[in-house]
Amino acid sequence: MRAVVIEKPEVITLRDVAVPEVGPYQALVKIDVAALCNATDGKLIAGHFPGVDTYPMVLGHEGTGIVCEVGAKVRSFAVGDRAIGGMVFSFKEGLASGWGGFCDYVLVNDHDAMVADGVADEAHGWFECYEIQRKVDADIPAAEAALLCTWREVYGGIGDFNIQPKDKVLVYGAGPVGLSFVLFCKLMGVKWVGLVDPLAHKRERALRMGADAVFTPDALDVAPGSLDVVVDAVGSGAIVNAALPLIKLGGTIGVYGVIAAPTLTVEKAKGPYNFNLIVHQWPTRWREREAQAPLCAWIREGKLKAADFVTHTFPVEDITAAVAAVRSGEVVKCLLSF
Repeated sequence: MRAVVIEKPEVITLRDVAVPEVGPYQALVKIDVAALCNATDGKLIAGHFPGVDTYPMVLGHEGTGIVCEVGAKVRSFAVGDRAIGGMVFSFKEGLASGWGGFCDYVLVNDHDAMVADGVADEAHGWFECYEIQRKVDADIPAAEAALLCTWREVYGGIGDFNIQPKDKVLVYGAGPVGLSFVLFCKLMGVKWVGLVDPLAHKRERALRMGADAVFTPDALDVAPGSLDVVVDAVGSGAIVNAALPLIKLGGTIGVYGVIAAPTLTVEKAKGPYNFNLIVHQWPTRWREREAQAPLCAWIREGKLKAADFVTHTFPVEDITAAVAAVRSGEVVKCLLSF
């Protein structure tokens, strides 16, 4: 099967590797649509994702496909089901795994069956990401299913940041994560949502998704001390410190995503005496899992559409061009077709 491999930082190839073997609690999924994660995949390709530094590695963690084989103890998946969150952690060729989702075939694990059988632990090969490898109802289109990987994390992040309808919220960054924060906050009835991004086409997209105001970084017209929550959807210490003067006493700065630098310097004197700093570098899995049902309801109601986020689609053979397009800033969300 084909696999997208980072041979070393900035060098991407397509290799032929063995199809993974199916264990008793696993299902084999034939991928049809995957999505580049602008932040995580970008950092892995560049070689500076904290704690992941073994190359060559197989890339990818956002994708969907159809179950084609199930293990003997699987109860949550059946052949023909659509599934999301499939990955491959072990390759016979000795390749490392950057979650290994950009392959023709991936594995999903039956978390619920492992819990029921008392084997959801490290000794039995369980990983925390198994909790969000889920079946998707047949009426959810493939593109929307692929984007659920991002959307579930963002929905969970709103819970982690304790964003409430009464709040005034400012989001830095209009990539797929930042735009999802805008759209979801407005769908949840949040009082005011603004967005900051240097690119005009992304600011315009945020307005179409319901943002109350948009700004460039150098023309931010927000009163000091007026915001309840600032969301850094980029992962930047500079944004954290720029946000400090904007939040109210007891307000929150929520960092969504991985900060590449090993240290974060907070210039606390810029902010109020009391503030919350929440660094959300990894999904809260139970929130991510529970997000799937309300997100699918929005999809069915026509309130959440892949077409509002996806600007480019490439065949997996053109992965290098896809990465270049993301880096150019022209892409909001890029899909890969298998």
